Amino acid sequence: MFKIVNDMSVSALVAGFIAVLIGFASSVAIVFQAAQAAGADENMIVSWIMALGFGMGATCFFLSLWYKFPVITAWSTPGAALLATSLGSITYPEVIGVFVFAGLLAVLTGVSGLFDKVMRLVPLPIACAMLAGVLFQFGLSIFDSMVGDAFLVGTMLLAYLIGKQLLPRYAVLFVLIAGVVFVLGRSETHFLSNIPFNIGSLIWVWPEWNVGALIGIGLPLYIVTMTSQNIPGVAVMRSSGYETPVSPLISWTGFTSVVLAPFGGFAFNLAAITAAICSGQECHKDPKRRYIAGLSAGVFYAIAGLAGTSVVALFSVFPATMIAALAGIALLGTIGMNLKTAMMDDANREAALVTFLVTVSGVSFGGIASAFWGILFGVICLLISKIRFK
Repeated sequence: MFKIVNDMSVSALVAGFIAVLIGFASSVAIVFQAAQAAGADENMIVSWIMALGFGMGATCFFLSLWYKFPVITAWSTPGAALLATSLGSITYPEVIGVFVFAGLLAVLTGVSGLFDKVMRLVPLPIACAMLAGVLFQFGLSIFDSMVGDAFLVGTMLLAYLIGKQLLPRYAVLFVLIAGVVFVLGRSETHFLSNIPFNIGSLIWVWPEWNVGALIGIGLPLYIVTMTSQNIPGVAVMRSSGYETPVSPLISWTGFTSVVLAPFGGFAFNLAAITAAICSGQECHKDPKRRYIAGLSAGVFYAIAGLAGTSVVALFSVFPATMIAALAGIALLGTIGMNLKTAMMDDANREAALVTFLVTVSGVSFGGIASAFWGILFGVICLLISKIRFK
């Protein structure tokens, strides 16, 4: 306990809060669509949000506390998008069965150690190039958002540049404060007037098994979660210097999915975008003290889950341009550091560049996201470059 108090810092606490803010605000609408496609009513949708908040809160807090680095988890956003378009004709209990099945596959992947072995075969420059490609669109979103709201985004960017000069560790806090003050200053309505303040309840539904759904939906849900979420999540850890074996992390997120699936916790995984916010130098200059951001994120995720729809409504008050700009600015340092690591070594530069470009392209084959194909193409390029033709 005393160590936690000594290691605590405002910048790490803020990093955890921003991770939760961005995690919820950026993709909660997709979760709503997935729940509606599953046939969930209003109370069940609240149960989904609560289960997801509690699951992410528990995994962030306890895994970060145990491993002493920021383990940031998230719901599977591509998984939610898949569910929103694939659940058409099956019953709600069969949907729950799909969630349990995908979670069990994740547990087996972690327990077997297969995922950890595969990831250790990926060179660091390739992993960093892939991560830079994943984050690249968030950097662009700063200036895309500026087109729609130049004064708001310009104010936030200016706050970041000044903050980097005055107090680098708190630069992102300056950005958040500037954005909130700007939004409140021009708001013509009371900020909290339309936000309901209530606590929902978890609703348990027993799973039922539909073999066609398990194969047709459960297996793709597992694949997109592993390739689109867990692979970039591991890349964040590696690029930040954290070499903890990832198989136990995969096992625990899969186990959490199995336990909370009956309440609507459809898929938990390692985060990439929000993890990058909690793993960079802006969080804390000492990597050994950044785990506080994981504890902070865990607490805020649990609060978000407890508050249910109230927190979702609160996040919806902030304009999309502010959320996009906040995410992009918070990730600028991480994008730059990963590009530097990826391109530093002459022997790996071309393979890393291919990885970066494939990932940025967003290309998808067989429903598997570009992050996986970026690594695959990059590794192939690297292997060919090592061949010495006579």
